[in-house]
Amino acid sequence: MRAAPGFWWRPPGLASALLSPVGAVVGAVALGRMGKPGGRVPVPVICIGNPTVGGAGKTPTAIAVLTQLKAQGAQPFALLRGHGGRVTAPQRVDGARHAAAEVGDEALLLARHAPTIVAGGDRLGGARLAVAEGATHIVMDDGFQNPSLHKDASLLVVDAAVGVGNGCVTPAGPLRAPLAPQLARADAVLLVGEGAAGDAIATAAAAAGRTVLRGTLVPDPVAVEALRGARLLAFAGIGRPDKVFATLRAQGLEVAEARAFPDHHPYAPAEIETLAREAAQRGFKLVTTEKDLARLTGPAFAGLRGQIAALPVTLRLDPPDGFQALIGLAQARCAERAAG
Repeated sequence: MRAAPGFWWRPPGLASALLSPVGAVVGAVALGRMGKPGGRVPVPVICIGNPTVGGAGKTPTAIAVLTQLKAQGAQPFALLRGHGGRVTAPQRVDGARHAAAEVGDEALLLARHAPTIVAGGDRLGGARLAVAEGATHIVMDDGFQNPSLHKDASLLVVDAAVGVGNGCVTPAGPLRAPLAPQLARADAVLLVGEGAAGDAIATAAAAAGRTVLRGTLVPDPVAVEALRGARLLAFAGIGRPDKVFATLRAQGLEVAEARAFPDHHPYAPAEIETLAREAAQRGFKLVTTEKDLARLTGPAFAGLRGQIAALPVTLRLDPPDGFQALIGLAQARCAERAAG
């Protein structure tokens, strides 16, 4: 995915106005698809989506929900399309065998926390595979706008620092569909981080009668301390790379150089070799996200991974048990479906 254009995050102007007719068509098609009934499976399905394209913290949120379900004695499975991978039919992820080029970087991260199914283009088939392999709950990472699988409860994740940008539908802005109908189909909204843009979304969500949760992505303290005192060359290919660099600086770390790549960027060995060589020449320490590091697998990167530190992050939810109502809602709706 290419980097989002800068005008998406500014008040609507000429570029967004020119592209708005296309955005209107995209939004109408998306809403039409979202209105279609999806196939059902006999376990609760919880969807972690976002109203915009790009990253907002869905994967850490999905991991937090999976962790809470496991703490309650459940056997949840993660389900995702596998963006950036080659998989075209549902299969279970094996972290020891699969690479990001096959199943996508997010799948490898999720598989560290719970059994994970990559669906390719068949989310319903992926959900059925999860059930066949013993899933008591399914936690979807993305797929809110995809109608193929019925969701018992849905959570929209929003980066509070940027909100929904200019409020226009892609390509005029970052929204996948108009915001109000998306809020109407969600059960709750999670704002990750802080910002006036997020506060505006909170107001709109509350006005629509949706539960509003707040959370923060917290870097692993052990990883932070291991980087302290070093001059860092930080690189990231996620939805908002600047957020990674800001997180490092907020921990009091020195980011001497910052290199941003497009979301899900498929790194070439030569790119990482260049970064490693520059870091060595200038006395810098290479650091990136867990998601980026997951893409650096295989023999071509074997000699380079040891030179790169990862910065794991976890979602800290306020209140800590804020997902319990969403889980309970999904379970109740699933039970109602089973009863009749």
